[in-house]
This record gives sequence, C-alpha cells and structure tokens, in this order.
Amino acid sequence: MSISLIIVVFGQIGRGKSAFVKSYLWRQAAFGRRAFVVDPKGEYGALAAAWGVQPIALRPGGDVRLNPLDDPLDAAPAERARRRCELLASLATASLGRELLPSERNALDLAVDAVGASPHRSPAPTLPEVVEALLAPSEVAARAVRSDVARLADDGRQVALELRRLVSGDLRGMFDGPTTPGLSVDGPMVVLDLSAVYRSAALGVLMVCATAWLQTGLRAGSAPAPAHDESPAPVPNVVVVVDEAWAILSNLGVARWLQSSWKLARAFGVANVAVLHRVSDLRAVGTAGSEQVRVAEGLLADSETRVVYAQATGEMEEAGRLLGLSDTEADVVPNLQRGVALWKVGDRSFLVQHRLSPHEAALVDTDARMR
Repeated sequence: MSISLIIVVFGQIGRGKSAFVKSYLWRQAAFGRRAFVVDPKGEYGALAAAWGVQPIALRPGGDVRLNPLDDPLDAAPAERARRRCELLASLATASLGRELLPSERNALDLAVDAVGASPHRSPAPTLPEVVEALLAPSEVAARAVRSDVARLADDGRQVALELRRLVSGDLRGMFDGPTTPGLSVDGPMVVLDLSAVYRSAALGVLMVCATAWLQTGLRAGSAPAPAHDESPAPVPNVVVVVDEAWAILSNLGVARWLQSSWKLARAFGVANVAVLHRVSDLRAVGTAGSEQVRVAEGLLADSETRVVYAQATGEMEEAGRLLGLSDTEADVVPNLQRGVALWKVGDRSFLVQHRLSPHEAALVDTDARMR
C-alpha cells in the first residue's frame, strides 16, 4: 500500500478529522508502520493503550525530560552541530519575535561548538550547557572571531535569556537535561503528551522541541539517500503526526525549521501529517505577503495529499485558491457531512466517506472528556 510523504488535514471541530487521523494510524500498523505523535491536547491516550504503550506526558517541573539536542547518530560531527544550531536559532527567533542578528547567530554557533567539544559534557549537549556557554563564553571562542569574552557574552545575551526560559523559567523540567533513561522510540507508537502546556503562549516552541527529539530517534536507525540521488524516497516506515500544527506555523522561526525538517524526512522515507482546523489557518500566521505566510503555504504546496473536511462558507474563496478547488468542489465542501472529506491526491479529487468499526470508534473518541 502506497503512502504519501506529506499529508495535510483540515477540518472544523466535530467533522471527523481526529477520528480519521487516529484510525489511519491504527490501520497503517497492519502494514508494519509505526506512529509518532506530538499531541498538544492529550487525545491519543486510548489509541496508545490499544498499542500497549503509555504516552510520554511532559509538564513543567515533571519527572520526564527529553533532550532536543540528542545526537542524530546518522550524521558527522559537523552536521550534528549544524542541525543543533538550526534548531536553537529557530527557538530563539520564535521567542524573541524577530530575526537573529549576525552577532547573535555567531555567538550561538560558537556556544554549540564549545559545548560539543567539551570533555566534561553530557553524552549529548543539553540546553543548560548551551545557555551557560552563551552567558559565559570562553576566551578560545572569543579569539576565534577576533573578539573578547565580554563582547561575545553581550552578543549572545538576549538569545541566552530566551533559551533560559526552557531551562530555569516557567517551562523548566521538560527539555532542560539529558533524556530520561528508559525512554525509547523503538515501540510501535510514541505519543508525546503536551496537554499540560496547551494554553501556553510557547506551545509552538515546545512542540518543536518534542518533534526534534522524535526526529533524532527516527534518523538513528535510517540511512538517507545520497544528496545527488534522484531516485524516489524510501517507502515510509514511520508516520509522524503534528496535531494543532497552527501552533508551529504561527512562529516564523519554528515554521522554517519544520519545513526544512520535513524536507529532510523525505530522504528517510518518513511520512508527515499536519492537522489544522481551517484552511485560513495558513494565512492567519502572519500578515499578507509575509515570509511566515509563504512558509505556511509552502508546506501545503509540498503536500501530496490534502484531506478537507467541511469548512465554513466564508472560508471557501481562500480555500479554493490555496487548494486549487474547482467551482464544483468549492460548492460541495461547506456541505460535507460528518465523516466525509474531499481528498485531493496529486491532480485527482475524491469524495471519501470515512467508516469506523465498533472497535475503532472507541479508540478515536475525542468527545469522551466533554461527556
């Protein structure tokens, strides 16, 4: 059975998008595929239990930690450092609400290099170690850029203070140390439950940290295609779901990181599923014509499959343009019944009614909490 490498799912609340995504993962298991889920609302517990696994519940001050800087074992040291710098720059950009200055990015790169070269560091660099290297850089780092320690510390101070929030601030206790022993991505399903911070303004940043940890585990056992290889990507063995994807797309820095990581995932044959409520969520992430909007729309353009459950009538003009809907499709979408979606697969379109078995209905029930 073939599987698209990027799927984007749209649907108003109560129209069946969550039921589709959960049962889709359950059914893919029949083909030997595993599921990794970033779950901001804590809704995948029943599905995880059916797989015989427990969600990894993350909360400030909790007992479980994930290190987003864990070693991607497939990469050379220089490539590992580059990926870590990209991730941290994305987090800092999102937190600061602006682009990093060249001096700030330089200070961050030097801090990552210094921590990676330290003989006393943890098995993999951690956020506290990077923050400390930013606040108190070494003379060696300063000399490398013809600067002095005080000036280099000043260059990286704003970045350090923003990253420090994940270490010592209100978000501490989730991503501020080595990964808790015993945690693994080797099971049939991994669910990262972020419901404790769902209302946090930093949800997008936390989702990126969680996704980065997952992707490190994905790459550890995979061999990417060579950069010059134009053959099709490997058949996916893992489906990664990012629910409430608007939280990531609303921050330019982390949206860029998500886009680049998705492109990298294609080389490893990892399928990605992004779940949003409305097509207009792609435009609501920034002002018209902004890079934020272009990145969000670029993710949609890269998707092979778009699954569209009912959208409000007022959404259809924009939805029609972004999704390339015909006049007939634009007339149909607002009137779709629960469980029915318009599937756009490449150049083809289908109306698909999603049916659940009694067993699946219990696994995908999102309304249990309200009842």
